[in-house]
Amino acid sequence: MTSHHLISNAQTGASAARPAPVAASGLVHWARHNLFDGIHNTIFTLLCCALLIATVPDLFRWAIWDAAWTSANGADACKATTGACWAVVQEKYRLMLFGTYPYEQHWRGALVVLILGGMSIVSGFRIFWTKWLLVAWGGAWVAIFVLQLGGVFGLVSTPTHLWGGLPLTLLIFFGTVIGGLPVAILLALGRQSNLPIIKALCIGFVEMVRGVPLVTVLFMAALIFPLFVPESMTPDKFVRALIGMLMFFAAYAADIFRGGLQAIPRGQYEAAEALGLPYWQKTTRIILPQTLRIVLPALMNDIIRAFKNTTFIAIIGLFDILGATKSALEDPIWVSYGTEAYLFVIALYFVVCFSMSKYSVSLERDLNKGNVR
Repeated sequence: MTSHHLISNAQTGASAARPAPVAASGLVHWARHNLFDGIHNTIFTLLCCALLIATVPDLFRWAIWDAAWTSANGADACKATTGACWAVVQEKYRLMLFGTYPYEQHWRGALVVLILGGMSIVSGFRIFWTKWLLVAWGGAWVAIFVLQLGGVFGLVSTPTHLWGGLPLTLLIFFGTVIGGLPVAILLALGRQSNLPIIKALCIGFVEMVRGVPLVTVLFMAALIFPLFVPESMTPDKFVRALIGMLMFFAAYAADIFRGGLQAIPRGQYEAAEALGLPYWQKTTRIILPQTLRIVLPALMNDIIRAFKNTTFIAIIGLFDILGATKSALEDPIWVSYGTEAYLFVIALYFVVCFSMSKYSVSLERDLNKGNVR
């Protein structure tokens, strides 16, 4: 037998004796790879486990086991327990969710929230990304403003200074994003324009707005801007706040889009020009779709920040959900249970922001399937 055959037989025997590889999956593999993959990570994991063991039982007793859940007897149940007083949410939820909106008309605010939430869910499915979705959004906005403003179809008139709570928060947020995205794209395109005046105006606007905090922009829109226009032409406070939020969001999103435009290979521009496409066709059909795919993670972060920034409108006298909660806690009977009320608002913000974050990850993964090598 030759040495070649001996080596082959030895390799065959070794292969037969070697056990099958264990699949790298399961909870044990995940924990070993993510929690115990080094001395520092292991120590940090053990410290976190010790902290959880020390705090979770007491937190559970306070938040769940010993908590007062119903306000049937007013605040007496909260005074008799050492746990959380979730009864304040049951007692004040309507004022927290709808603010200064007329009490008898809260059903209109609830319908506004349902319409915006339902349209957001529908818009999340790519199968519905057609022109009919734009038509549906147009009809939804008409219905929303009819419900909010009233004065038609037998609805009681409710001016914007009565709006508040969650409907106001969502209206400001959706108005900011829907109105700000087109402005941001135009500003980003303007910064790359070959026309000096347009380029200078876009750069000046973006740098000026980005150079001041949002509070300053809102104060300018709410208090300073009316000094420069006749009183009869002064926009409503809701409109001024929306414009200020929109400007701030557009300025930051414009720089995100500018980074995406700069990341597009020069060959894409040259190929579009070689095909003889005019500027707007080249931009809308070739450049912008690739830009949106690139900037999606950063843009979603800015959208989530825009939702959290809606709390700043309370500074100029508009009662968003946070401002409405603060107003609800002015009741001396419930004023000492503000922690539970604010935890409820925090949970609401977390659910919305976490949902947008997870959707962004899912959408980014779907859009990048064709780019995986």
